[in-house]
Amino acid sequence: MLRAAVRIVALLVVAGALAAAAALADGDPASDVLIGQSVYYPYSPAVSADLQKTLNAETAAANRAHFPIKVALIPSAQDLGALPTLFERPQQYASFLDQEISFLNNKPLLLVVMPNGYGVQHLGPTATAAAQSLVKPRSRQSDDLARAASVAVRKLAAAAGHPIPAVASASATGGASTLLSLSALALASLVCAGAVLIVRHRRATNT
Repeated sequence: MLRAAVRIVALLVVAGALAAAAALADGDPASDVLIGQSVYYPYSPAVSADLQKTLNAETAAANRAHFPIKVALIPSAQDLGALPTLFERPQQYASFLDQEISFLNNKPLLLVVMPNGYGVQHLGPTATAAAQSLVKPRSRQSDDLARAASVAVRKLAAAAGHPIPAVASASATGGASTLLSLSALALASLVCAGAVLIVRHRRATNT
């Protein structure tokens, strides 16, 4: 029974991965992913699993604190698809990304993390001012961008008046069972895949 469940979940994960690959081939990968998820992670090199769990927990805590922020990690021009000229222009890209996903929400809170700094949208005056003092990522490595994003989410939420509790690292908590982790990943992947199809249909009908 357990083996059958794991196999089913694994198939769902593969389907989600194929959708993610399709998103990467699209004009702007992050906009497709952020329609259904809170964080856009670069595909290569990937962010370590522990850091992904930590940042996911940070954004979930921010959402519960009424600070529902979306985060895009952009370590290279490859993650901008057809928009490589916006690399290392985080604020300009944040403005573009906002236009791509804002129809799903009333102006979603947005944080873009690039090796040279940050771009933000709709955070309010105090959090926007706080973003100016954020320390840049230590390097261009995907993991360092994820670490910087975790710190940024906490500081921006606090500056906006929505502090979030400290989130234990995934390595410290040990994580959930393998089956539950796979199920969560599969569900998120399928939601993302469905959202990608919806937004592409809307873009096609608007052109």
